[in-house]
Amino acid sequence: MTHPAQPKASHFINGAYVEDTGGTPIPVIYAATGEQIATVYAATPAIVEQALSTAKEAQKAWAKMTGTERGRILRRAADIMRERNHELSVLETYDTGKPLQETLVADATSGADALEYFGGLAASLTGEHIPMGEDWVYTMREALGLCVGIGAWNYPTQIACWKGAPALACGNSMVFKPSETTPLCALKVAEILHEAGLPAGLYNVVQGMGEVGGALVTDPRVDKVSLTGSVPTGKKVYAAAAEGMKHVTMELGGKSPLIIFDDADVENAVGGAINGNFYSSGQVCSNGTRVFVQKGIKEKFLARLAERTGNAVIGDPMDEATSFGPMVTENQMNIVLGYIEKGKEEGARVVCGGARADMDGYYIQPTVFADVT
Repeated sequence: MTHPAQPKASHFINGAYVEDTGGTPIPVIYAATGEQIATVYAATPAIVEQALSTAKEAQKAWAKMTGTERGRILRRAADIMRERNHELSVLETYDTGKPLQETLVADATSGADALEYFGGLAASLTGEHIPMGEDWVYTMREALGLCVGIGAWNYPTQIACWKGAPALACGNSMVFKPSETTPLCALKVAEILHEAGLPAGLYNVVQGMGEVGGALVTDPRVDKVSLTGSVPTGKKVYAAAAEGMKHVTMELGGKSPLIIFDDADVENAVGGAINGNFYSSGQVCSNGTRVFVQKGIKEKFLARLAERTGNAVIGDPMDEATSFGPMVTENQMNIVLGYIEKGKEEGARVVCGGARADMDGYYIQPTVFADVT
């Protein structure tokens, strides 16, 4: 029997699901068990061509519609996403391994917020009349054309909406490539947009790895590229887009320290540090990564942090009592375990955690190091 996470087909093009099993198979692995729950196929050159040509053609009529009309469709899609929040959250959990406790409040809901926000903005995007002494000029805002979105694996539903909503609100079309690690959620976003009345061809989803991303980014028909991903990938995409003078938006990983002073409310500060570092098992672009605590409260802070981190409920992400889920892939887990070993070798003190959790799937204990040089 097929798993409930298996999509109707690998790609969504021109308002419908499209399959082409000629592409490289991409196994979808459930991080909580390590089992394969679905398969999609990377886009062949024919699929990429179909998506781009369709998007290029459909965009012309869309740009001619009023912002009010475009916005109404996006707001309707937001309503549908909220109505289906539970099933979309379950799919997000299958896709990423993030606990349902988190996905129910953070993923489809924030995707819906983006659709609603840009849907509300669409009608207000007008030009300007600028007096210049006795003369005047006016500006008009025109759609760029065809946008390509390349998503990351940590927030697949949200990123598919964050990139799609502003592009569509402004009269552009989009071809979106989700991360090959989490290929399922963007297909649902496309399906819901079309159900809400989005004309066919304006929001297309194609699967694939770097090769497919490269084909999309370098295509001369593409006017804008938006990437959420790592700095090395960002450098490649930026360079490729610059070659064709395309507009670019990059959302890359950052290092974001927290600074806690002696006069802080310790309980609150510990809560902030836990949220900033362990939300989504730490797999967030704006993750806290380092916490600087002033000497006066350092030991008190560490003791309370270890105590509260010990309350994390590590387990089945589909159980709403679970508050800490697995790493997204085995590879990602091994990278983190490698950093933990490095921390130990360099003489940092393990305050809590420091090992793989004793269960199936890609779980690591929430880990805190102190006395880091």
